[in-house]
Amino acid sequence: MPERLTYLVIPAGGRGLRMGGGIPKQFREWHGRPLLLATIEAFFQPGMPRLAGVALAVPPDRVEEAMSWFLPCPLHVVCGGDSRQESVAAALAALPSQPEAVVLIHDGVRPFPPPAPIRIAMDALENWDGALLGESSTDTLKRVSPEGQVLGTEPRETLYRAQTPQVALLGTWRKAFQAAQDSGFQATDDVALLERLGLRVLMVESPASNLKVTTPEDWARLTPQGVVSRPTISEL
Repeated sequence: MPERLTYLVIPAGGRGLRMGGGIPKQFREWHGRPLLLATIEAFFQPGMPRLAGVALAVPPDRVEEAMSWFLPCPLHVVCGGDSRQESVAAALAALPSQPEAVVLIHDGVRPFPPPAPIRIAMDALENWDGALLGESSTDTLKRVSPEGQVLGTEPRETLYRAQTPQVALLGTWRKAFQAAQDSGFQATDDVALLERLGLRVLMVESPASNLKVTTPEDWARLTPQGVVSRPTISEL
């Protein structure tokens, strides 16, 4: 697919209650900088697409801090909403009106985004309406009733754990988010808004190393080996 303008959107307006500690997990210090900033820095490492801009949605009391970060591209910072979906919509609205631009929507607490699958997902937009990274399930998955009764076993060959980035053109994202807002539809990830419109979304295999930090146990898995040789933006 020909090189297009590419933007990164990160909804980081949550309070991170499952992590504990009082500080939103995306602003916890990790190797000398906030985890959110380390995640952004990952997108400026070798092999990543060239970004035309980054849009962040953060808590109101963190806007000034985020605006002080130096990036080698324009940075747009907005206040996050009450939900992830509202935060993403606010960040999308902050981007320049370039409907054909590629937009990567990524979790602010996934600091190891893999370059090769991201490139595959972007290239897929030549034939698909959207794409996302995901990890195929290696566990046996049970369908269970509210009372805890096992109702059946799901075929794991067709089941994936959704990851980010999730990718589509800016015009497609804006149409999907507006349609969801108009109907009051809420989803737990972004491509679900494309799916409900009948759009075609491709799953791209991604490694388990593209982990999301949600709990203290996840934080403990962030080993120094992942970033010991990774330069900061100022060093690139």
